[in-house]
Amino acid sequence: MRAALIQMDIQLGDPAANRARVAQLVREAAQGTDLVLLPELWSTGYVLPDLAGNLADREGEPSGALLSSLARECGVYIYGSVADQRGEQVYNYATLYGPDGTLAASYDKVHLVPMMAEDRYLTPGDRLTLANLQGVKAGLAICYDLRFPELFRSLALSGAALFLVTAEWPAVRISHWCTLLAARAIENQAFVVACNRVGADEANRFSGHSMVIDPWGNILAEGNEGEEILRAELDLSQVAEIRRQIPVFRDRRPDLYRQD
Repeated sequence: MRAALIQMDIQLGDPAANRARVAQLVREAAQGTDLVLLPELWSTGYVLPDLAGNLADREGEPSGALLSSLARECGVYIYGSVADQRGEQVYNYATLYGPDGTLAASYDKVHLVPMMAEDRYLTPGDRLTLANLQGVKAGLAICYDLRFPELFRSLALSGAALFLVTAEWPAVRISHWCTLLAARAIENQAFVVACNRVGADEANRFSGHSMVIDPWGNILAEGNEGEEILRAELDLSQVAEIRRQIPVFRDRRPDLYRQD
């Protein structure tokens, strides 16, 4: 599987400009690629107080129509998240569109990050999502989810060989980002494909370092601190071989891990 990560700046509170930019970048990134990742909240950035009734998508649109069209035009999967309003509630909503333009899977962020005030303005999701990409099971995650290994282990136990992560991870904690991505790959013996934004908003600077990591923890691609498109090729057959060599799933002791 060939992946491309669009490590882009986001124009704060300007969905029209961001959609136009994404259309341009996806067409560029999709050449010779199976899977394209976008950053978290790529259409608006973190303008949380202004999302409801104004900047957020409504029931997945119009961003869904754009990504569906681009996925079909370019023949790729596309993954990223936007703010989505349903009734009075706004969600951090990730979508995976398939090469035929259909919505292959979706995920509402379950862990809302208090450092970015998500818990004040957004509604958390209530389920995990496992998608199917070319016959490979992929777990979907958003940014702060990285700090919760239980989410990734649950997805791995359900068959995930690949994790897709869309993020706006601030520069001040970028060392955590790099460490946690590697940990999630190694402990679950799975590939991690994670796209972070660059640039700044009113409160944070974002320093990229989007990454593709294999099940051994080897970095296959890593971004710098500016806008760029990263590319990597994933040999997904490695997952079964590594899990055979070091059988951590077989050797788990869930009878000792339970908490009341």
